[in-house]
Amino acid sequence: MRVEPKVKQPAPSSDSHSFRLYRRVFPPLLDGGTWAVSLLAATWLRLQIVDTRVLTGRLLELLGLAVSAQLALGYATVLYRVRWRIGSFEEISSLAWAVTMTTIVVLVVDVLALSHAAPVGAVLAAGAFTFILTAGLRSGWRVAGERRLRPPDQAERAIIFGAGRGGHQIIDALLHNLDSPLLPVALLDDDPTKRISRIRHLRVAGGREAIAKVAVSSRAAVLLVAIPSAGSDLIRDLSSRAVASGLSLRVLPPVADLLVASTVSVGDIRSTTEEDLLGRRVIDTEVASIASYLQDRRVLVTGAGGSIGSELCRQIHKFAPASLVMLDRDESGLHQVQLSIEGRALLDTRSLVVCDIRDRAALEAVFAEHRPEVVFHAAALKHLPLLEMWPTEAIKTNVFGTQNVLNAATRVGVGRFVNVSTDKAASPQSVLGYSKRIAERLTAAVEVAHGEAMYLSVRFGNVLGSRGSVLTAFRTQIDAGGPVTVTDPDVTRYFMTIEEAVQLVIQAGAIGRSGDVLVLDMGEPVRIADLARQLVAQAPAPIEIVYTGLRPGEKLHEDLFGPGEEGAQPIHPMISHVAVPPVSFSAIRDLLNCQGDDVAAALRLAATGPGRFEVSTPTTTSSGW
Repeated sequence: MRVEPKVKQPAPSSDSHSFRLYRRVFPPLLDGGTWAVSLLAATWLRLQIVDTRVLTGRLLELLGLAVSAQLALGYATVLYRVRWRIGSFEEISSLAWAVTMTTIVVLVVDVLALSHAAPVGAVLAAGAFTFILTAGLRSGWRVAGERRLRPPDQAERAIIFGAGRGGHQIIDALLHNLDSPLLPVALLDDDPTKRISRIRHLRVAGGREAIAKVAVSSRAAVLLVAIPSAGSDLIRDLSSRAVASGLSLRVLPPVADLLVASTVSVGDIRSTTEEDLLGRRVIDTEVASIASYLQDRRVLVTGAGGSIGSELCRQIHKFAPASLVMLDRDESGLHQVQLSIEGRALLDTRSLVVCDIRDRAALEAVFAEHRPEVVFHAAALKHLPLLEMWPTEAIKTNVFGTQNVLNAATRVGVGRFVNVSTDKAASPQSVLGYSKRIAERLTAAVEVAHGEAMYLSVRFGNVLGSRGSVLTAFRTQIDAGGPVTVTDPDVTRYFMTIEEAVQLVIQAGAIGRSGDVLVLDMGEPVRIADLARQLVAQAPAPIEIVYTGLRPGEKLHEDLFGPGEEGAQPIHPMISHVAVPPVSFSAIRDLLNCQGDDVAAALRLAATGPGRFEVSTPTTTSSGW
């Protein structure tokens, strides 16, 4: 086992020694001395102006009492025993309480025991002067320290967007860090009620429309979005404005990604990612309903080594299933998913299954061994251009492979089955879309056959970070120096992060209704050309964008709902339910005999034509492929 060497702690500096000395000695001496001076001065002035009396020896007793009471109360409470941030609200509040109580003690003793050694007004004035002077000196110490800790002049000048809590915290963090890479020079916020707000020395100078003007007047080089809850729509808009103004964009991570919720620091500042531009949304997951159908259940995931399947496994694992069977034909993918879940990858457990869903006999043996109660079917071929060239492969995996999984599931009595589909199954016009549409209809048919079980499909669009994602291609092309290729300047696509897509898939399994296709809310479609321009703008060198034209089977704009489908959200606001007509396996059996150009035509007919209900049951199964 490799052991990290111990890091030698640096010797305490003279600055830290001076600070400790200040904390132990300076505040009590300051407060006690101020009391003595204030009470003596207030009494002398009062007697000189109004009274004919002179100072007496009893006043010395009262001065000693004031100093002693202040020190005693300060140490008895937390004023001198806690290492406050100098001049902080907490320290000033504690100081105010101690000075007020000292004033009361001195006033009571003066009246009852010392026969008005000092006039009442003088005691009250001394208390007020003491608080003003001691609080002012603390604040002055803090201001001097903050000026000394400001980032150097060579730090990049930054416009802070967001005058809320995140803005307050990040400005404080930047101004209190000598190693800070940014120096706040301007503050913006879209909220009109904050236009009179100030954070430190910065006044809100306008909203996002003022970015260009403020960038010039402040000589800024960076726009920092200090809103951890900012959505992707806002970040895309600010990114476009920043590029147009010659600013680089930095962001704070979403609240869910912060180590401590709602707490930000200099280390949290980073450049934008694809998730910031496209997938920042808060998913309201009902954990209790999810746990009720996953906890202590036997769960099986097909395609567990893929992008969606592996994230499904990671999230399902958190709900403590009785067993989690991860099935894939890619052994390297299984190695990676076990490593990500367990922190090791010995590949020594029967819950890791190397199996091709095209192999019906092997698949049924796996189901018979593990007898899952919940199945997530994520295994599929998904690359549209390749499947246009090799449509029979789409039939073998996406159609007959799905039928094999359905047959195996019904044979062992799986109670909940979730088929992972795609938005290309809505109004399909590609081999991928047709094959996945058939898979949806097959799943709906099995549900019709078994009313006590729940067999449904979940449909969503492009997933950020998945293998073959257009964004991955863009990054690779940019790293290689370009050009970046876009099919059409007007093409749009829906995007989600893997995490939010899988959260909603699992949620759909909890709230789905028998026979439905559940369509996830993908937000607004994004123009791919705009996204490419934003990514290219962040590149260190100019990159060319080349338009190549739509490929066979591609749409200019994707659909989430097909003709005649009307989505409703009866349970979850981000999940729509639509009905899909079932199709029997016998209605698509002729696909086995298709060859050449007949394959795509037959797929289209099977996907969109009428279907008969002749699907397998737990006791009777239709002949397999």
